[in-house]
Amino acid sequence: MTEISLAWLLTKVTSPVVGATKLHHIEGAAKAVKLTLSVEEIFYLEGLYVPHRLVGVIAQNTQNSAKESHVWSAGYQKI
Repeated sequence: MTEISLAWLLTKVTSPVVGATKLHHIEGAAKAVKLTLSVEEIFYLEGLYVPHRLVGVIAQNTQNSAKESHVWSAGYQKI
């Protein structure tokens, strides 16, 4: 699962951030670099994904909401 998920992520970004606290995490990341997914495999992995609306801090990090009060700020941040 680790190798496939990282191999898929490598089709989307150049250098994913990988947290490793155990040797097998590093080994899985190294194997993912050597794994090439076909277009059909990528389509299969993405097929059931249903996009959803952003929520929380990421959804609030917009120009329109910069002056609003949020849980994480006093509403004085500059964007």
